[in-house]
Amino acid sequence: MPRDVVSLYRNRLAKEEGAVIKDWGGKLSIGLAYPNCYRLGMSNLGFQVVYHLLNSRHDVVAERLFLPEGQEMSLYLQSGRTLVSLESQTPLQQFELIAFSLSFENDYPNILNILEMGRIPLYSEERSDASPFVMAGGVATFLNPEPIAPFIDFFLMGEAEANLNEFIDHFLMFNTRGSNRREIARQLAGNMTTLYVPAFYEPKYGADGTLKSFLPKESGIPAKVKVARQPSRKLPVAVSSIKTPDTVFGDKVLIELGRGCGRSCRFCAAGYVYRPPRVHSEADLRAAVDRTLFRGEQAGLLSPAVSDVQGIETITALILQKGGRFSVSSLRADSLSQVLIDHLKAAAQRTIAIAPEGGSERLRKVINKHLTEAQILTTVKRIARTKDFDIRLYFLIGLPTETRSDVVGIIELAKTIKESMVGVSASRGSIGQIRLSVNCFVPKPFTPFQWCGLEQVSCLKEKQKLLTKALTKAGGIRVNTDRPKWAYIQALLALGDRRVGSILAMAHRFKGDWAKVLRSSRVNPDFFVYRPKGFDEILPWDFIDHGISKKHLKEEHTLALKGEESECCHVGKCYRCGVCIEWKQ
Repeated sequence: MPRDVVSLYRNRLAKEEGAVIKDWGGKLSIGLAYPNCYRLGMSNLGFQVVYHLLNSRHDVVAERLFLPEGQEMSLYLQSGRTLVSLESQTPLQQFELIAFSLSFENDYPNILNILEMGRIPLYSEERSDASPFVMAGGVATFLNPEPIAPFIDFFLMGEAEANLNEFIDHFLMFNTRGSNRREIARQLAGNMTTLYVPAFYEPKYGADGTLKSFLPKESGIPAKVKVARQPSRKLPVAVSSIKTPDTVFGDKVLIELGRGCGRSCRFCAAGYVYRPPRVHSEADLRAAVDRTLFRGEQAGLLSPAVSDVQGIETITALILQKGGRFSVSSLRADSLSQVLIDHLKAAAQRTIAIAPEGGSERLRKVINKHLTEAQILTTVKRIARTKDFDIRLYFLIGLPTETRSDVVGIIELAKTIKESMVGVSASRGSIGQIRLSVNCFVPKPFTPFQWCGLEQVSCLKEKQKLLTKALTKAGGIRVNTDRPKWAYIQALLALGDRRVGSILAMAHRFKGDWAKVLRSSRVNPDFFVYRPKGFDEILPWDFIDHGISKKHLKEEHTLALKGEESECCHVGKCYRCGVCIEWKQ
């Protein structure tokens, strides 16, 4: 067992394939931080893509940092040393730039933990010219960065492939001897339409606590910050740059089949902020698979809906023909073909996951799921005929307009699925397990449900009890639920404005005792979590420009309340949401 952090990190590096070790001389030093443990950070393909992009430059050295856990944290506490990077074990405060990769709001408290362990002042305004700049990117930041705005010097908005190199070029240009922090940030903000510097914007609030205005403090700063997207023709197939056994996916090489989703589910932020959906050509995917199989025999295929990808059966067949194996992220019940199921069987995949999301036909129309019970049951029978796969079903509770009968619908649908599986598998004498993952719906920015509040925690708990009790009695069905109190925290961090930063700071001081934080906060968290917003209200994220018209989101919200579905995306052929109008220009 390693006796110090340096030994632990060297052992970790020895198990990796693809890590980049560079000499620091004459290069911009960037500490690329993932605000969670190594195992989760290295399972994040976006984090790996940024690492690869940065280290592909001759004038940059990027090294990784993670939140220590377990034995690793004990070694830090025993030694009292500052947080160091994985590659060269360099202290965090010696980097010129610290870049956080943020995918999940619940990781926000870990930002403050990492800064404190690295002995970096938590608040942007408290950092001196000698301090590293602290920046952030990732999907969570271009949904709503405001809750962490007090702690971040600037945010790079959008996809790294589209603007990271431009940012580095500008940073190297403006980060010159004699320039102070504010001058550098001012130059960056004035020269990049996709860079957000919170210090140059001033939120003002009305008597009712809502935002009255959110405007730049000085001229030359854009009122709207654009989100960068990479066109399909320039978007390379994202593949893990580092392989390590110490991840959620084991030693699989992750391959992104496409980005975004055109299904238009109204609860899904990724389906809106990654518009237009972009899929890679079959030729490009085949080439990525060929490269991957040289590095290892297992591939993890990632897409919002793997079964929707054109030519997916050809890709999976290629992997199997070359002696490899694969796993998939998520599948659509209405597009899962028998050929793909056969390939999953050949790849020894044990579980197939599908997401009805809503328990009733009515509620699935509310969320624009475009999925009927008949389609779900047809696919379940097809799966059961092929092999004793375990089936994982994803559901949401607390969706807008949800009633008790919709929740009972989850119970009835799960039982019907079980009966279908038993009927089809009777000749084999065994069936796979049915597992339900039931999560609390959390409204997200830039979706038609951004004006909704979270359902009361007490109501969510009652629905969980109803489901668990009924399905336990049914037998043969396992139910996993998340914790409503954490859904509350996620909603606070997803929907809050800059004032939520004080709540985050308090959570840091109280070492994550959120019950104490919520009791003690002068800022009322319920205001952000439970309160429905008005259509005319200024929302904390309205300054971000995704190209999606608010008019379209309002129309989709209205259709949802009526229980009516709308069409899926038709990229380049429909201009309802506004993204393809800008994309065409």
